[in-house]
Amino acid sequence: MAEPWDSVSCHVVAIPYPGRGHINPLMNLCKLIALRRPSNFLITVIITEEWLGFIGSEPKRTNIRFATIPNVIPSELNRAADFAGFFNATLTKMEDPVEQLLRRMEVPVSVLVYDTYLSWVLNIGGRMNIPVANLFTMSATVFSMSFHYDLLVENCHAGDSFSGNVEEIVDYIPGVHPIRVADLVTCFNGKGKEVWPVSSQAILMATKAQYLLFVSIYELEARAIDAFKSKLSIPVYAVGPAIPYFSLNDIQNDQNAPDYVKWLDRQPRASVLYISQGSFLSVSDAQLEEIIAGVHDSGVRYMWIARGDKTRFKYENDEKGLVIPWCDQLRVLCHGSIGAFWSHCGWNSTKEGAFSGVPILTFPIFWDQLSNSKMIVEDWKMGKRVSIGEGILVTREEISKLIRSFMDEESEKGKEMRKRAKEVEKICRQATAEGGSAQIDIDSFISDISKSRMNS
Repeated sequence: MAEPWDSVSCHVVAIPYPGRGHINPLMNLCKLIALRRPSNFLITVIITEEWLGFIGSEPKRTNIRFATIPNVIPSELNRAADFAGFFNATLTKMEDPVEQLLRRMEVPVSVLVYDTYLSWVLNIGGRMNIPVANLFTMSATVFSMSFHYDLLVENCHAGDSFSGNVEEIVDYIPGVHPIRVADLVTCFNGKGKEVWPVSSQAILMATKAQYLLFVSIYELEARAIDAFKSKLSIPVYAVGPAIPYFSLNDIQNDQNAPDYVKWLDRQPRASVLYISQGSFLSVSDAQLEEIIAGVHDSGVRYMWIARGDKTRFKYENDEKGLVIPWCDQLRVLCHGSIGAFWSHCGWNSTKEGAFSGVPILTFPIFWDQLSNSKMIVEDWKMGKRVSIGEGILVTREEISKLIRSFMDEESEKGKEMRKRAKEVEKICRQATAEGGSAQIDIDSFISDISKSRMNS
């Protein structure tokens, strides 16, 4: 039976970049909008047929629906093998099928919410006379670094003029705390550099949208967000972390907890190191062997999210560890038995670590992860770096020693770090509560797009 969409006052169409770290925050924002406007908003999320197979069965509100385009880009399953090829395919292959789909929609579209890197959505919005909202799924700090890339070139910290000194301090980017060149986004001077010209263009074009949204907590990135609010003539919103915090209360009353939660329930308070290196890229085999040995030699309890062959991660007769392919990460991080988080520092994981108030061991690999690691360790002061620098192998002895000291709650440094992590958690919880900065900005965005529909 056809859905009764006659009463829809606003039709939001979301177009995520086809990667887990991009789809999740946009989906969570859609769920938050649906929670705030349950009856008269229709939200359509456009994804590939492959991605519908991955996420189509995940729970969502009745006013959120999926619409698909064919699999015109390489499969997600081998995206990491040719990152540049995949990225270029998203720029050249998706625009036409998305536009055709939009033109067939039975409910008039009120606003397009798109991921920054799919800049062709701006062209569609222009052709179809639909307002466009840009969603940047990394930090506002990284957006500012990227937006002001010309300043880095001017100061010989990036581009053809790069001096090569990675220890120099960059202290002139609007809204960005002083940062070493080594901690800048890797595509400026290292990995991912081949796609930087088009990435850079997409970020500069973001300000041509009618709205700019950051999936960030205003209080944690106030300098960067304020810099854009004062610079741009379009509305700028910090809509909060866009992680599934809104479903945590449902989970606490869950009678059918998964086995990994039951395992956590049996562990002592703050005794487990949770390890996740993200869903996309990973460290070298040699480094992974050192990490595995170091974790085991440390003697700490651990829960490890690992893809592929799990036998290499857990030694025989090892009762202290649990190795699984997937978990509800925010639920795990908020569990009382978790004492620390070993993270690659993707922005989603960084926000979930901040929200759950656990100290973070940072092991960044690519793109914005280095900048996020710096933010965790130096700006928020709730973590410590594992990796020393690109290409330098961290030994099992170093890792084992670091983990033992990091999990020690009684050390002065440990106490201070845990205290700071709890302060950051409090900031996040207040921002996402009713009347908090994130909730206010979500409501403001909803109000603005509702008005634009009425005025169109």
